[in-house]
Amino acid sequence: MIGVGAFGRNHARVYHQLARELNTVELVGVVDENPAGADAVAKEFGCRAFGSIDQLISTNINVQAASVAVPTIHHLPAARQLMQAGIDVLIEKPLAASLAEADELIVVAEKFGRIAQVGHLERFNPAVRATVPFVTRPMFFEIHRLSVFTPRSLDVDVVLDLMIHDLDAVLSFVNSPIREIRAAGLPILSNKVDIANARIEFESGCIANFTASRVSTERVRKLRFFQPRQYISIDYGRQDVLVFTVGSAEGVPSANPEIKISKPQITPEEPLHAEIQAFLHAVRTREKPLVPLEDGRRALAVALEVIEQIEAHAGRLNLAG
Repeated sequence: MIGVGAFGRNHARVYHQLARELNTVELVGVVDENPAGADAVAKEFGCRAFGSIDQLISTNINVQAASVAVPTIHHLPAARQLMQAGIDVLIEKPLAASLAEADELIVVAEKFGRIAQVGHLERFNPAVRATVPFVTRPMFFEIHRLSVFTPRSLDVDVVLDLMIHDLDAVLSFVNSPIREIRAAGLPILSNKVDIANARIEFESGCIANFTASRVSTERVRKLRFFQPRQYISIDYGRQDVLVFTVGSAEGVPSANPEIKISKPQITPEEPLHAEIQAFLHAVRTREKPLVPLEDGRRALAVALEVIEQIEAHAGRLNLAG
């Protein structure tokens, strides 16, 4: 486990849990430049603490895979060093600080034959997984991701911190290039954008409205979309899905259509648990990860364009700075 901040500790917890469940996984160590933090997490989960990746690699420990949860600006050097040492990586989102760095990660993974997955957690949410079979031709999305303010992840703005989850989910649902992006946002409690709204139009005609905030008084995680004769609502937090289907009993349009409501059966699971299990499965089988680096780059590219549009909007209103 590389980086044991708030989310890195969660990765370590899940690896420790999987070690107890599967007997085929062992959490051998955690790495953090903060010795006290590394020591505390290592003690909590019964493994060794290291102050650097160099120190980890120089030991005789057989490390096969690692999660990278250091600040985004350090993703490239950390993951690159691990992959060059023959270690497969799960890199937290956003994949990198720039598209050039994301491209380099993709090149390094290919060059050294490494399994490399990006941590877009909501792809492993049971509600999202249960929705995939219902997706036909989505035409309108309304997404809200609201959180109360915490001092974590302030090295990036709300688009790269929160909205990118939903950008990735929508991009996985909509098989179409993007035609236009419009966005606006404001810094509220930090020097980064804390609340943002984006409108994305796809070549297919699909429209997606995204709202993300980390200065809300409540926690909301919802994605809703419409497609021909259907409305589907996902609650990420509750891990449930509602499907409203319009049509007669025979599925033929009528003057008085019926509305059928169904709720797909979902087995609750912590998305991080599912994500790490999928990563370890790819490591064992050498199969392509469910969320490869290319998907992380795609979501990053859209997120950076959203940020660019927010800056342009602020400039037009003389809000820059």
